Amino acid sequence: MSEKRTYKRYELKGGRKVVYVGITDNPERRESEHRQDGKKFTKMNVIGSAVTQNSAEKWEEERLQSYRKHHGGKNPKYNKTDK
Repeated sequence: MSEKRTYKRYELKGGRKVVYVGITDNPERRESEHRQDGKKFTKMNVIGSAVTQNSAEKWEEERLQSYRKHHGGKNPKYNKTDK
């Protein structure tokens, strides 16, 4: 049986700056949770169509690696620094 494609990949942006990279199976709920947690952002960009959880997790790690490569080894503002 194949894995269901229920996960969305997303970035939170503060203006033009990426402040968080993540995955979720419910973008509306997750956006609300981020706002309740006090994260400051202007837009949530959902990237592409739904994918499997495994594919989403792989994308997230690769996206964070790419971000760090171009930002002096640092993660986006709200991503944990221990990845």
